[in-house]
This record gives sequence, structure tokens and C-alpha cells, in this order.
Amino acid sequence: MSLEQLRQKVIFHNSVDVWIAACNEKNMPWNDTGKYQKFISYLLDNKLNLKAFNLCAHEAGETEQEKTEFAEALREIKDPNAAIYTIKLNDTALDIIKKYDFN
Repeated sequence: MSLEQLRQKVIFHNSVDVWIAACNEKNMPWNDTGKYQKFISYLLDNKLNLKAFNLCAHEAGETEQEKTEFAEALREIKDPNAAIYTIKLNDTALDIIKKYDFN
């Protein structure tokens, strides 16, 4: 699912879903917690308004076991850049996300 498709569903999304969609658009793997932390750091440095969010593992569903494991791995890391946030996918946020260097 692309960022734009994600945005059309609802305007607020959790950062894990945004990360996965952004990685999918760039054809990059999304299950590296270190890269996720760099992404969140980038969003925070760019003053994106992020609100802490508790993503429950059961919300991911059976078909998304990898996402559940990723969220659980993030939960074990005690760093604000490993937290899960809500992101309002407005035009400004999408522009910031699309400018992120995934390499």
C-alpha cells in the first residue's frame, strides 16, 4: 500500500504503517529497527508533530505476524526514536516523508 492510499483511508496513522508504506514505495525492506529509528529521528528533527501511540500486537492480526514482531522489537528498545507514534498524513507530512533518504 502506498502512502497516498494509506492517507485516503484515514488521516491519522501509526508510524509503523507509515514506515512500511514508505519503504514499500521505495522497494526497501522495512523490518530493520535501526532504520526505523533513523526515520523517526528524521521526522522529529523536521518538527513533524508526532504523538506517542501504543500499538497492540493483536491489532496487527494473524496475517501480519512480521509487523507484530517488529512492533514488539521496537517496544523493547528504550529510545524515543524506537517509539510508535501517530502521524497526521497531511501534505506537509507527506512532503517530509518523501524527502527522507532511505539509503
